[in-house]
Amino acid sequence: MTVGGNLFKAIARRRNRFASNQSGAALVEFALVFPMMLLFFAFLMESGRMLWTYQTAVAGVRDAGRYLARIAPVDICLTGGSLSGYSASLQTIVENSLGGGNLFPSSVTINSVTPSIACHAGAYRTDPAPVATVSASMTVTFPLASVFTLFTGAPTTFTTSISDQARVFGQ
Repeated sequence: MTVGGNLFKAIARRRNRFASNQSGAALVEFALVFPMMLLFFAFLMESGRMLWTYQTAVAGVRDAGRYLARIAPVDICLTGGSLSGYSASLQTIVENSLGGGNLFPSSVTINSVTPSIACHAGAYRTDPAPVATVSASMTVTFPLASVFTLFTGAPTTFTTSISDQARVFGQ
């Protein structure tokens, strides 16, 4: 045998050992799967947070509508009054808990809370029957939005409107 033949066999043995070595396979597989895991985790967290925020806002608007139905004058349709003076107190009801603490994280903004009145004719206790509507506009900014923009280019905020109606029973 020649020196070149032995060298060729040694190189072939090393190449075969390298090709059959599995020691770094798990790291490579993890590196391939990690971006998808990160995207799934971010999607799961943001979906849960969005659902919680929306349900909290719906409950606040419903409470504000019930409050307005109790304090607005029952003869508001006959006298032609306005509910715009209640906007600040209604926004406080939507944003805060009973203890006065803020219900939403800093990434959620209640843009406006608007009360309105509609008068429905019919055979009710009062004719026409006043129905108060409370509408709130809110903007949510996603904290993990940078992960979404990395993969999908999804928007980092969304704005929605929530409303609730209640029949005015008055004071």
